Amino acid sequence: MNEPTRGLRLPRGPSVAPVLAIMRRVAIAVSIVLLNWLVVLVERDGYQDDADGDLSVVDALYYTTVTLSTTGYGDITPVTTGARLTNALLVTPMRFLFVFVLVGTTIQVLTERSRDQFKVARWRAQVKDHVIVCGYGTTGRSAVRALGQNDPSSRPGDVVVVEIDRDFVDSAAAAGLATVHGSSTNDAVLQEAEVAKARAVVVAVDRDDTAVLTTLTVRQLAPDVTIIAAVREAENVDLLTQSGANSVITSSDAVGRLLGLATTSPTTVALVEDLIGYGQGLDLVERPVRPEEVGSSPRSVETPVLGVVRGGRNHAYDDPTVAQLRAGDLLIHVSSPRSRTS
Repeated sequence: MNEPTRGLRLPRGPSVAPVLAIMRRVAIAVSIVLLNWLVVLVERDGYQDDADGDLSVVDALYYTTVTLSTTGYGDITPVTTGARLTNALLVTPMRFLFVFVLVGTTIQVLTERSRDQFKVARWRAQVKDHVIVCGYGTTGRSAVRALGQNDPSSRPGDVVVVEIDRDFVDSAAAAGLATVHGSSTNDAVLQEAEVAKARAVVVAVDRDDTAVLTTLTVRQLAPDVTIIAAVREAENVDLLTQSGANSVITSSDAVGRLLGLATTSPTTVALVEDLIGYGQGLDLVERPVRPEEVGSSPRSVETPVLGVVRGGRNHAYDDPTVAQLRAGDLLIHVSSPRSRTS
């Protein structure tokens, strides 16, 4: 089984992983020093100190450090056969291990940092028209999944997740997504996600007040970006719209309506759920009007048209103002497996 693709983590301050790696290596190095010190203490009678002839506890520590660091001043030397064998068979391998640990730590940290910096620099140079998803809870994950289903050609770097919860950041990175750890209400966090270059921002945070602050921050940093926000309470829709959201979806109202409708018409609810899902049954699809459809009625289009988008405004299929389709109109229609394969 292949390992999951790790997403690009856009840095905000020093990375924690190199610090942990260094701490582990330092712990190993200290353990080697203590072990070697103990070995020298056990056989202290086999060593000669040129200063006073005796090897004290401090002298043993001094000898251990200069030996493991390969400094070797020569003022303390093993003189008995047993001490020399111990140095050859035990201390020397520990010396090599000590050096390898220190050198390996340096090389590992530098290599990881250089590789990560190169990946981030390359991503920043190439990123454009990406989608930023603020929040990777249930709503955010569903939005990311829908983005991938609607555009199978999209790459992992085309979606950037901004999330304050470290576990959710790890989950998004494990899914191969670019991530920024931090609050979506913070200017610096959104700038790390290159909000000025994004084509859309999905606000899927778990609090309505956070959604408002996020929308205000995004609109300040990127005046032209499309903002789609989700709120829990309908009373906050106007506030989100005034804050700069292009589209606001009320989750509690939508769920409540479906629950109420399910009591009288469960099959209708099943159809709505089918339309909301993507790629299996019926789907809602948006496409431009084809040249041969210009001048015709929305009712005459082969697939069932529910709405027409003209000049950025939505119109119902039976609206008299869109009775004749024009070039540049967008059709919102129902797509079935048969129409997708034809």
